Amino acid sequence: MRKSTIAIVGRPNVGKSTIFNRLVGERISIVEDTPGVTRDRIYAKAEWLNTEFNIIDTGGIDLSDEPLLVQVREQAEIAIHEADVIVFLVNGREGITSADEEVAKMLYRSNKPVVLAVNKVDSYEMQHLIYEYYALGFGQPFPISGTHGLGLGDLLDEVVKHFPDRSNEVEDEDRIYFSLIGRPNVGKSSLVNSLLGVERVIVSDIEGTTKDAVDTSFTREGRDFTIIDTAGMRKRGKVYETTEKYSVLRAMKAIERSDVALILIDADTGIREQDKKIAGYAHDAGRAIVIVVNKWDTVESSQDAMHKFEQEIRKQFQFLSYAPIVFLSAKTKKRLHTLLPKIVMAGENHAKRVKTNVLNEVIEDALAVNPTPSIKGQKLKILYATQVATKPPTFVVFVNDPQLMHFTYERFLENRIREAFGFEGTPVNIYARRRN
Repeated sequence: MRKSTIAIVGRPNVGKSTIFNRLVGERISIVEDTPGVTRDRIYAKAEWLNTEFNIIDTGGIDLSDEPLLVQVREQAEIAIHEADVIVFLVNGREGITSADEEVAKMLYRSNKPVVLAVNKVDSYEMQHLIYEYYALGFGQPFPISGTHGLGLGDLLDEVVKHFPDRSNEVEDEDRIYFSLIGRPNVGKSSLVNSLLGVERVIVSDIEGTTKDAVDTSFTREGRDFTIIDTAGMRKRGKVYETTEKYSVLRAMKAIERSDVALILIDADTGIREQDKKIAGYAHDAGRAIVIVVNKWDTVESSQDAMHKFEQEIRKQFQFLSYAPIVFLSAKTKKRLHTLLPKIVMAGENHAKRVKTNVLNEVIEDALAVNPTPSIKGQKLKILYATQVATKPPTFVVFVNDPQLMHFTYERFLENRIREAFGFEGTPVNIYARRRN
């Protein structure tokens, strides 16, 4: 089920980044007293009362004609467009300003649910400061303090009430949802067209042609697929076009909805640092991954060249050792037939469930081959293991003391599980827990 999205908006220096960090639970946004420090939208996941959601921090909306501030305003407008609920943040110590009123007009036009938060109300004695803000026309203002964390529970209670009802969103369990992610101009749109056999999306040599995420479903050899196409992710800070930054958020949401993420690499330009960052998004999200080297028709495509390129990928993407690699050309359709079988394999392994008795036989064999280590005179004892989730496959190993489970032994167990059950194409999570 897709997550709802909150955008925090307001004029500069009202405390948006501080509130963002409080809600997310870690210090992600830069927090300074200088207006305009946050120049880009920053997004993260947060949770309230077992409800997960995405949250976007934005630069302050300033009505100046200064180019940078115009770009910040455009970013905020895009965040407003993307959000399901908007938290309109004002500074309770300064009263309503003309800038607040202009932001309010922008929010009226959005037709989105707006929850008004009055920040910097740091004590109960300051509660009277909120009454002036009824004049903005968004109903009850919620007094909060980003500095002290006061009032955020009441604010989130109200925000969650406005989330759209997604209980009727049921995804086909047998359908494989896959997204195409990568830097601009690596051939994502061309690959979509080749897979579908039709000109589904515009193909252009101009970087960043695809401006939005587009879902397309198709059936091949009796198997149902949905492609979630995304705009190219571009290196942070390199280009300041709003649509490029917007595409990163869209790509993150596409990854979130995918079973399998295809990491596209340009054979022409080779591996870039940004490729690894993009792959990291999908890996951290726990998605199955297939690495696709596109434009293989433009380089020396011998077996030796393929082997060398694969070695370089394994060296640069050590955290994706489980991911299969496919070499193809979306333009000429060379080796295109090798892609869908890998997607199916990765998708099925991502959803694979292992019987507990069979899993524990594998664990026992692993212990016989490589007994558990001792740390400071204490020996790790593995009692039993069970799979607790799929997508990705997640295992809990019950032990006498989780502190004794060294990451090297955990990796050994993962390798043995992979050898026994496959799991090519998908990450595998293992957690050590003390048996109650």
